[in-house]
Amino acid sequence: MTRIRVVGPASWNRMVVLDALPQPVPHMEFARDWFDTLGGTSAGKALHLAALGRDVVLDALVGPDEAGARIREALVRGGVEARLHAAARSEQHLNLMTPAGERLSLYLATPDEPAPEASDPAALADADLAVVDLAPRGAELLPAAREAGIPVWTDLHDYDGESAFHRPFLEAAEAVFMNADRTDDPWALLARCIDAGPRIAVCTLGADGAIALDADGRRWSADAALATVVDTNGAGDAFFAGFLDAHLSGADVGRSLEAGARQAVQALATRHLHPSLGD
Repeated sequence: MTRIRVVGPASWNRMVVLDALPQPVPHMEFARDWFDTLGGTSAGKALHLAALGRDVVLDALVGPDEAGARIREALVRGGVEARLHAAARSEQHLNLMTPAGERLSLYLATPDEPAPEASDPAALADADLAVVDLAPRGAELLPAAREAGIPVWTDLHDYDGESAFHRPFLEAAEAVFMNADRTDDPWALLARCIDAGPRIAVCTLGADGAIALDADGRRWSADAALATVVDTNGAGDAFFAGFLDAHLSGADVGRSLEAGARQAVQALATRHLHPSLGD
C-alpha cells in the first residue's frame, strides 16, 4: 500500500458561531454557539485518509501545552498515526463562523521555534507520496521531496494565481487543489496552474461541485453530493482525501472528483473535522 506522509498544520480551535461576521466597528453581540475542536488542514486530511484505510502518518508541530495535549488526544481518538515534533507552543485559532459557512480565522498562536529535526529531509524518507500543506516548514521540505523523487500533492486553498508564497508548492506538486474564493474564472486559474508543472489541477466550487484540468487539456467536472450540512469546516480536506484515495485505487479524474464529493459529506455532517472525533 502507498505510504502517505501528510506534512503540515494541526491546531486546537475555538469555533464561535455568529449570525453574521462582525462589522469592523465597536459593538457587542451574542454567539449562537461555540465549541472547541481539532483543526488544521493537515490533520483533516490525515483523519479522512486514515478512515479510508490508507497507510498515512501526520507529520506536524505541537507544543508542550494544554492545546498540544488536546491535539494529541484527538488524533488518537481519530485513529491517526502521528509523528509530532516539538515546538515552543501549539497552533491555536479562533474561528468566527456563520450558519452559511462564512469564516474569519484568527491565529491566536503559531508553532514557533520547532525542534531541529522537524526540518530534517529524512522526515520524508519512508514516504511513497507526500501531501505537503502550506506552511514555512512544508516549503523547507519541498526540495528534499523533489530530490528523492517523492510525488508531492498540495492544497493551495484560496490561491489567486499570483501569490509568491504559493509558487514553490505549485511548482513542486504533481497534483494541486484549490477553491474559487479568489477567482472569477476557475478554468483559467487551473490552466495557469497546469502551466507551472502539475499533472492535475482541481478547484472545488462548494455547492456547485468541483472541476479539474489535466496536463493533456482535458476538462472534468462533478456535482456536489447531497449532504445535511452541520458545519463546513474541513470539507475541502475531506474532498482532497477522497480524491487521493480514489486516484490511488486507479480511478480516473472524473471518478476521483465524485469520490472527493462523497467524502466531503463526511465532514459536512459533523461540526468536527471527521465524525470519528464525536461530540
